[in-house]
Amino acid sequence: MKALVIGLGSMGKRRVRCLREHAVRDIVGFDTRADRRAQAAQEYGIELRDTLAAGDLQAFDCVVISTPPDQHHTAMAWSIAAGKPCFVEASVIREPLVALARQAQQRGVLVAPSCTLRFHSAVRDITEAVRSGRYGKACNFSYHCGQYLPDWHPWEKVSDFYVSNPLTGGAREIVPFELTWMVDAFGWPTRVQGTKMRTADVGAPIDDTYAALLHFDGFVGSLVVDVVARQAVRKLTLNLERASLSWDWDSGVVRVYEADAARTIELKQPPSQAHAGYNQNIGEAMYVAEIGSFLAAAAGRAPFPHNLQDDIRVLELLEAIEA
Repeated sequence: MKALVIGLGSMGKRRVRCLREHAVRDIVGFDTRADRRAQAAQEYGIELRDTLAAGDLQAFDCVVISTPPDQHHTAMAWSIAAGKPCFVEASVIREPLVALARQAQQRGVLVAPSCTLRFHSAVRDITEAVRSGRYGKACNFSYHCGQYLPDWHPWEKVSDFYVSNPLTGGAREIVPFELTWMVDAFGWPTRVQGTKMRTADVGAPIDDTYAALLHFDGFVGSLVVDVVARQAVRKLTLNLERASLSWDWDSGVVRVYEADAARTIELKQPPSQAHAGYNQNIGEAMYVAEIGSFLAAAAGRAPFPHNLQDDIRVLELLEAIEA
């Protein structure tokens, strides 16, 4: 299999590593920035290009799109026109996706939007606990995802990459990133309420905090996403009819108090090694599993768990929260 990775920033290089984990050796990387090409050459020794045209995609079996979110649609359109299955990083801009979804469906081309957290072992345990119904229905949950934006790329200024753009701002991008696993675990909200604001100086004129109240059929959840938390956090508290569940990203354990048995069980998560330079909690395993799922879907062996229509619905939720 010959793969093209478009964009060799932090995520593009990660996807090169993921492809290699799945024994894809014929990889070509494209980026307009010379420094990123040089780094990819030094670290991975892949073939590199500094120019790319739509017709060039005919030479590849699959495409991985790791450009900034406001550039996704161009590479997606090229992939669809060439009939090549493509994986695209988490999107945050809905409007271009509507026409692209229609085109992909008409041409029968696989477009796999990222849904990384669905491949995290703790999220899978949480989703299974809710979906199984063994603890009754969900009653309420609260979830907080907090990070510090300047920590995302310590090697460059916030103003030098896409998270400084209000349309693709760091906090705005993380909201759908989290919602994508939530709608899989809990179902689609019937109504949302929300607010967003700029609360601090994170190096860019963006809203740094989002808060949402998600109304489901018979239960409710709250979501807070921010990029001002000096210590990264992901914490969930979930109450079901016969259990209370808690997950702290730092602990590596999902704890479930089972009311019927009056006991607490611990679902310990397998260790996942982080790549050099990343927070130790951001292991590579979920990214490797995600690309494995894409490759399986591209080969027709199994469906990818998230599609463009779902991605559009998630981004409609983002817009509703903002409204």
